[in-house]
Amino acid sequence: MAASDGLTELAPGLWALRQKKGGYVHAFLAETGGELSLVDTLWNADGSVVLRALSQLGRRPSELKRIAITHGHRSHLGGAALLQRVTGATIHAHPAEGDILAGKRRAKRVPITLRPPSLIKFRLGLALGIPKHPPFGIDEPLRDGDAFGPFEVVHAPGHSPGHLAFWWAERRALVAGDAIATWPSTAPGWPDFQLDPAAHERSLKRMASLEPLLVGVGHGEPIADGSPDRVHALAERAGGI
Repeated sequence: MAASDGLTELAPGLWALRQKKGGYVHAFLAETGGELSLVDTLWNADGSVVLRALSQLGRRPSELKRIAITHGHRSHLGGAALLQRVTGATIHAHPAEGDILAGKRRAKRVPITLRPPSLIKFRLGLALGIPKHPPFGIDEPLRDGDAFGPFEVVHAPGHSPGHLAFWWAERRALVAGDAIATWPSTAPGWPDFQLDPAAHERSLKRMASLEPLLVGVGHGEPIADGSPDRVHALAERAGGI
């Protein structure tokens, strides 16, 4: 585990799990009613960052009851198969991503460009379909408006057809997945990684309408200062891409 990997409390009952590998990727752990729910599982197939975070919190793996996958890219689902076995948690995702999670189809490639340089390896990975993740199935499909732990599911297509975001109204906290990135720079997602730019813009405008005070993103640090205005600005930027 890299020294930069770790666990940060964002709000009562909500933590960010950070892994440098995979593009400073983040997962999010939430607790309500004594049960733990996890959004995304980071890059590593061994689930090490997640299991270490549970140990740091003094929680047993069996206390993780459910895992949601925002979309079918390796950075976000690497540890899902192992964590499903070790914890007994149910796996939740949008049905449109199911064949990718099961290893039956590659995620769609994106344009190969040289800017920014930090994203070249991710573009190549999608083009070549590597590295492959340990496949797994969906136990319970998620659709717009469903409940997942303390969150309401927000279907936010654009980055991928089944891309999901998660809204915790009580905390005014939004987990935006890859619709928003703050690494390598703050942007309405990584450039050229949106399979449907028009749908992506609509999804961002919907997220902005929630007026979130805290925004967890797939790659980079969460947004905690001036979040509503910043998300509105990102939605407007998406319209110009």
